[in-house]
Amino acid sequence: MIARTNIKTQLEKTRAKRIDEKEILCKVQEIFKKNQKERDVIKNRLETKNILNENRFNIDLLISENIFHIEDIKKLCIDYRLRFLDSHYFKGPYPDEAISKIRSLENMHDTTLKGFKIVAPAKLMKLENADDPLLFSPMGNDYYYLVHKWGTDLHPFRKAQMWPYKSFENLVFTILLVSIFLTMITPMHLFSRRDLNQEYLMLFLFMFKGVAGVVLFYGFSKGKNFNGAIWNSKYYNA
Repeated sequence: MIARTNIKTQLEKTRAKRIDEKEILCKVQEIFKKNQKERDVIKNRLETKNILNENRFNIDLLISENIFHIEDIKKLCIDYRLRFLDSHYFKGPYPDEAISKIRSLENMHDTTLKGFKIVAPAKLMKLENADDPLLFSPMGNDYYYLVHKWGTDLHPFRKAQMWPYKSFENLVFTILLVSIFLTMITPMHLFSRRDLNQEYLMLFLFMFKGVAGVVLFYGFSKGKNFNGAIWNSKYYNA
């Protein structure tokens, strides 16, 4: 009987004719060291401050759905109370997939990417004292290319939760609604034997001043500001 051909064995014989096993290990180690060095260089660029605001991309290789204008990013940050800052402010770990995507882009476009920006909640930033990162690379003319997204998605109600902080008008409207709600659930007989509109109006004004006072005290004590003023601020107490 003629023995069957083991293709793995044949492959090993072909390799043995070309190169020694020990030499293969040395070459593989060199490749791994080179790859790790390149990854360390990219990580260092992400964690180092850089003023570059434009990278050279091959327009034919870009994915249009990953290109965003600064106004789109600004609106997202204002709606969800996020920050858009240089990547060196990010204090979380960069996933291996993000590093790999940067290497892939650099090889594809034959360039070295710098000046990275990141969108994330303030708690993920190393901010100076005054749940969903997006890593961008600047393209020039206020356009940015989305390199990678990682982490968990934002809470489905985050936009609604941050709506009161979007502007002064939104905050006043929220205080108004809260005051009306507190007035409606407060038993009037605790304050007056009469159940008249004037009493409800006085109670509403009292509630409005109380709620507004608490909000102002918290805002001033914590140094908070509205979403439109902090979306690109590097200060934590903003």
